[in-house]
Amino acid sequence: MLSDLKRIIDQISRDRGFDRKLLIEAIEEAVQSAARKKLGSRREIEVRYNEEYGEVEVFQFRTVVEEVMDEQTEIDFVSAQILDPDVQLDDELGEKMDNIADLGRIAAQSAKQVIIHKMKDAERDVIYEMFQDRIGEVVSGIVQRFERGNMIVNLGRTDAILPKDQQIPKRSFKQGDRVRAYLVDVRRGTKDAQLLLSRTHDSFLAKLFEMEVPEIAEGIVKIMGVSRDPGFRAKIAVSSTESDVDPVGACVGMKGSRVQNVVQELQGERVDIVPWSPDPAKYAYNALAPAQVSMVMVDEDAKSLLVIVPNDQLSLAIGRQGQNVRLAAKLLGWRIDVKSEQRYANLEDPGYQSLLAINGIEEALADQLFSRNILSTAVLADAAIEDLTVLRAIGEEQAVYLIQAARKSLGLDPDAPIERKKVELEPLIEEQPFQDALAEDIEAEETAVEETPATDALEGPVAEEHDEPNSQE
Repeated sequence: MLSDLKRIIDQISRDRGFDRKLLIEAIEEAVQSAARKKLGSRREIEVRYNEEYGEVEVFQFRTVVEEVMDEQTEIDFVSAQILDPDVQLDDELGEKMDNIADLGRIAAQSAKQVIIHKMKDAERDVIYEMFQDRIGEVVSGIVQRFERGNMIVNLGRTDAILPKDQQIPKRSFKQGDRVRAYLVDVRRGTKDAQLLLSRTHDSFLAKLFEMEVPEIAEGIVKIMGVSRDPGFRAKIAVSSTESDVDPVGACVGMKGSRVQNVVQELQGERVDIVPWSPDPAKYAYNALAPAQVSMVMVDEDAKSLLVIVPNDQLSLAIGRQGQNVRLAAKLLGWRIDVKSEQRYANLEDPGYQSLLAINGIEEALADQLFSRNILSTAVLADAAIEDLTVLRAIGEEQAVYLIQAARKSLGLDPDAPIERKKVELEPLIEEQPFQDALAEDIEAEETAVEETPATDALEGPVAEEHDEPNSQE
């Protein structure tokens, strides 16, 4: 087992990248374990690797005594003097074992197991150190198999795991496919180093752009922020350190070649490239594109933005299920509340405010009441039941409650008879597209407000112009 040991150590160290010193320590420990099993556990055994001769030397140490009581730990004085003429009583005498092959088959097998265990530990440490320095990089590997939805990816010397929740929903891989992913973390496991990958991480998108855009790799164009809805849509904010370099154009590339390569890797995930600005109002203008923005009011203390958009731009600004405003808010790191010009005008109206003062009436419901020309608490108090039940999601019971609440707020008798139907009220504004799409816009705006609630009082500068971000899908 120990023949040609020097050659074996050199080969393993070279081929598998093991620390030579650690490998020698593993062999010494293995031989020591085998020697104890063969010679007895109470013996003092010491194992040393002789670099000059490339062999393992085994020594056993015993105490020099006049009369031996324990042969495993003691040696008589006469025998000790044969080994070392200068020895004295009570000395610890080391004796080299000339033939370690006498350790036996079982002991040799034990030594082999210890060496294998140590080699696995060493390999785990080598892999850990190798990939620890690569955290934050994009790695490439081959799909080996799937375990409960998790993808096992072979990276060459080891496997990594791409958890199910870190895979892009729209992209499917099969065994043998090559896959690229972002290395999130490396952990020391009990058996192997554990490498965790992600394709949904914001930094995966940033790294893909860095690989495609030389100006980013060179530091001329900087990525200032990323927000993603993996597999569907993303926003990336960029700036330039040189005035003659357009950061958006650099990321798009000639005929969109650079951004299309990124989109293809993300299986069609739409990417908006947004010009970054230190001014939060202008940054919000850019981030909410392609929607047009009328006005932005900034609350620096609360890090909150009130964004006013034309009535016909509300759905576009908010996006499907609030996606556009949610991504913009994440990109800025600010809360964003988007309102239409009509709703903002309503908020300034005293009658609208009087409606909001009634318990149970929020902005969405107040908007619906305004759409029926119910412009104040006084008008609501005098309304008929069917004036309200024609509105979406208002039943007869709620209509009665609202009318009674309005009367009570005005000091009127809430229990006075309520008419069931009056002459139909004319719409306040004729042929207004906003009113035609009111139900859809209110539903979308409720989603956005839930994601990015507004503050009570917003003040601050108003941006007058903005750059249009570039979007690719």
